[in-house]
Amino acid sequence: MPKKIRAKRSFTPAPVRMFGEPKPLPGETQFVDQRTDEKYYRLLDPTLLQAIPNPRISPPIMSLQDVLGPQPVQKILSSGKIVFHAVGDTGATAPAGPSHEAAVTDKMAADFGDLDPADRPSFLYHLGDVIYNFGEDEYYYDQFYEPFRNYDAPIFAIPGNHDGVLYSGEAQSSLGPFLQHFCSTTPVHAPQAGGLVRTTMTQPGVYFTLSAPFVTIIGLYTNVLEDPGIISSEGGKNPRLDDQQVTFLKSELKRLRESKYSGAVILATHHPPYTIDNTHGGSPGMMADIEDAISYAGNFWPHAFISGHVHNYERYTRAAGKAEIPFVIAGSGGHQATRIRTDPSNKPIRVPLRAKNGLTLERYYPHFGYLRVIATAQVLTFEFHDIKTGLSSKSPADVCSVDIKNRTLTTIHA
Repeated sequence: MPKKIRAKRSFTPAPVRMFGEPKPLPGETQFVDQRTDEKYYRLLDPTLLQAIPNPRISPPIMSLQDVLGPQPVQKILSSGKIVFHAVGDTGATAPAGPSHEAAVTDKMAADFGDLDPADRPSFLYHLGDVIYNFGEDEYYYDQFYEPFRNYDAPIFAIPGNHDGVLYSGEAQSSLGPFLQHFCSTTPVHAPQAGGLVRTTMTQPGVYFTLSAPFVTIIGLYTNVLEDPGIISSEGGKNPRLDDQQVTFLKSELKRLRESKYSGAVILATHHPPYTIDNTHGGSPGMMADIEDAISYAGNFWPHAFISGHVHNYERYTRAAGKAEIPFVIAGSGGHQATRIRTDPSNKPIRVPLRAKNGLTLERYYPHFGYLRVIATAQVLTFEFHDIKTGLSSKSPADVCSVDIKNRTLTTIHA
């Protein structure tokens, strides 16, 4: 096992950008750092929002080609499709150990063994809560670098509430380690990676647009509360926050509409707008901000929404005029699996379950797993793969596809 180097504040410049290990390594069976920070929950202020760090560049937009280079991107274009993963809430903690997170990350890494190169993932989009419980540097080896040791592709991320929350007396700043590991100016080798080769990611900020062949992902930071997710001052109600993210979202949606962008548009947030989770609730104020941005951009809806935070899999469809928009939760990355609410008689909820606001709950699974997303010029498809079937199965537990041109659900998959 690569030896963990205790965290220091200086990172080593990397001669080249690196991802997975040259030869697959077996995973750890217990954490190198067995300490737990659960006791610090009593030092939290559960109502205290944190200021949003300004992006390094404006507007905060990056392309997959910035990371992979032109040749791999040209191969994606020539194949006619792109495949990537999305998942949130991977950070496993002591004393429970790494087994659930490892089962998820190892199954994702197994997708690099697909016979057709076009079926192999081009990147992972992490939906937040990379590190529990408080985003500390010392847990990055056990909770991030080691579990993803064999994931041979870039990993982009938006922060979750646990990546940014602070307890009283904590030495680090909110999102300080996240910014160092995911928003480096240049790729560097972090001491927290130990002997593993992965270098830091170079995102322009904690909220940003990722442009890739056939798909554009707009990611927002939904702050540090357990509930709800918040992206703005909400008209002055949250004085610690400004409205830079809403301004950015309006600008990006308007830009994509006016440029007649023909690919799929995905909006990613850590907190979900809707959920039937037994622990967490939805984020109506956040969704109101998003709807305001959609209206500002000429009623330009993303083709899909993806979120984490809730530790299970849920999929909804929202009717928006003639459009059918999937809202997909995949906070099932290994930290915990939580129960779904029951109906008034304490029985499981039968789906599809239609609400009065045009929202339909289509599927749910209280299991660990991840999303495999496929985009072509015509179709955007989400597959949920759970870990119960092990490495020997490539059969998804759920599949949902969107006709990109019409923004409607289709049985034709990418």
